[in-house]
Amino acid sequence: MFRDRTVSLVIPAYNEEQTIRQVVEEFRREPHLDEIVVVDNNCRDRTAELAAAAGARVVQETRPGYGAALMAGMAAATGDILVLVEADGSFRARDVIKLLVYLDDAGMVMGTRTTRQMVEQGANMRFLLRWGNVFMAKFLQLCWLRPAEPRFTDVGCTYRALSRATFDRIRPRLRETGPAFSPEMMCAALQERCRIIEIPVTYSERLGGESKHSDTFARQARTAWKMFRTICRKRFLERGAPIASRG
Repeated sequence: MFRDRTVSLVIPAYNEEQTIRQVVEEFRREPHLDEIVVVDNNCRDRTAELAAAAGARVVQETRPGYGAALMAGMAAATGDILVLVEADGSFRARDVIKLLVYLDDAGMVMGTRTTRQMVEQGANMRFLLRWGNVFMAKFLQLCWLRPAEPRFTDVGCTYRALSRATFDRIRPRLRETGPAFSPEMMCAALQERCRIIEIPVTYSERLGGESKHSDTFARQARTAWKMFRTICRKRFLERGAPIASRG
């Protein structure tokens, strides 16, 4: 619990048996988390079994894709605050408190992996991937320069926190099922006039396996194109309703 609000951690997982137990055990030691929800997104290995053994609540989502898994996990979570993280061990539980503290001033807090001093040796943040994320983030920032004036350096960081109220507001605007879900969440929050803050988080080497979206240049290019199309759709083809200024 954090300042009288319950906190749920949501972890989307697809064949993550190499890492899921260590990730759940690390985050269980974070005192502000009330529950850990692992989304079994059609795993064909022991991911669900190991996650449950480590103390997580496992939910099933048959629609494939990172976005679909996160939507299922956030819908199933019971917390007033939702924290999202990867199952590969590349993010640290000690950064949870940083995300939570900034939620006092925002509806969503984004992590960024592009602060060079926070990227550990061996992390999957090579030069091209890092600057590709910066470029796409600056494009999104430019699209919403008026009236939001956001400051972004990373569209692909999956370590983030949002209030339940923010999720309820942006949920009808979310439809991407793959990696483009990450910038879509950001765009949806801006459409709903929620305040978004970005903070640097530690980015470490994966504990095992490989990225499903950025391990090769071809996958990076496909992911970047999908993100670009999603940002353009959200900004130029959908209209945002000017509601409250905070989530």
